[in-house]
Amino acid sequence: MPFANRIIQGMCGLFCLCAAAVAVAAAPPAPPAAPPNPNDTCLMCHSAADAKGADGKSIAVDAAKFVASVHGELNLKCTDCHADVSAEKLPHPDKLKPVNCANCHEKAVKEYAGTVHGVARKGGNAVAATCTDCHGTHDITRAKGDDSRTNHANVEATCEKCHGSDDVVARGKLPGGNIGSKFHDSIHGKALQGAAQASAPTCTNCHGAHDIRAKADAQSRTSRARIPDTCGSCHKKEREAYIKSMHGKLRQEGMLAAPGCTDCHSAHSIQQHEKASFQIEVIKECGNCHTDYISTYRHTFHGQVTALGYTRVATCASCHGAHEVLPASDPASRVSKENRLKTCQTCHAGAGPNFASFDPHANRHDKARDPIYYYAALFMEFLLFGVFAFFGIHTTLWLYRELKVKFGRGGKPDERH
Repeated sequence: MPFANRIIQGMCGLFCLCAAAVAVAAAPPAPPAAPPNPNDTCLMCHSAADAKGADGKSIAVDAAKFVASVHGELNLKCTDCHADVSAEKLPHPDKLKPVNCANCHEKAVKEYAGTVHGVARKGGNAVAATCTDCHGTHDITRAKGDDSRTNHANVEATCEKCHGSDDVVARGKLPGGNIGSKFHDSIHGKALQGAAQASAPTCTNCHGAHDIRAKADAQSRTSRARIPDTCGSCHKKEREAYIKSMHGKLRQEGMLAAPGCTDCHSAHSIQQHEKASFQIEVIKECGNCHTDYISTYRHTFHGQVTALGYTRVATCASCHGAHEVLPASDPASRVSKENRLKTCQTCHAGAGPNFASFDPHANRHDKARDPIYYYAALFMEFLLFGVFAFFGIHTTLWLYRELKVKFGRGGKPDERH
């Protein structure tokens, strides 16, 4: 039996050895060691806060910000953007090729090439904004992030780096001058600073992001033809009224000279329409086109009071409306025969039909419009001329008599007095 036990033990040992050999043979080979991350190599130099290139400019990279950036989240390597750099061949040349964002963002870069910024860059304007001017470099974050330069709340500050800098405006000959300060003080700019920040429009809402074009470009969102639709994307009620108005109908017929939103409200300096200053100033905008009516309006009580800076009297919009302006021949017009009395009663509660017959644009030189006014004004002119002529002649003769009496004796004063 001891011999048999030894045989059994030997067989068991042999079986274990075979099993171990089979297991070793079946096991996959160990994976090769991962190559070192080139970012670690790059940051050996670029993580220093005082790192500078040959031209003296900073080449420092904040490692923490890069890791937190959208590129860091995607585990992109430095060499993915800086393609002409190799971690194995260091130090790299001082002068590197510009980063080509189109390698990943082909659509956005293609759109940018046709924008006012892209065209200006291509034309040699070194001040024109590029991808990094708006998005940043190693600290790019998603637009939804609070610290993102392209976050809705931060877009104004991003655009103002160029369009709010007098120096950049002068060097780049940017159109419109310093429009950053104008927008900041506008109703939209103030809304962005308040509780309505999320819904208030910022630069990109009107101009776009990667498709910004000059207003002279027909495809631009701010072109004269497209302005009503751009503003109407937020102000839907006002747009509906405008397209039904006389001005809107003229625009639809292709007459782009007809006033649009920016003609009355301006582009970057838009103010609250309830403000007295706006209501007074907008009268001038109406007068740019309706020169004959603005002159006759200025002669009325309403016009003279507004000229003094008051708005508690009727302005153009008080009678004609703002966005729904229609000709007097249209029954729906606020100044039509059917609605004129009701319009007057919005200010003059006790007004009657005779009151509403008053002509607010009476022209004393237009005999066909109002012959009574024409002849009355003509009579007053003759009367005024006659009175001044009579007293002028009378005064001259009286002066002559006084001088004759005074020096009547050979040039000596008359002693009879």
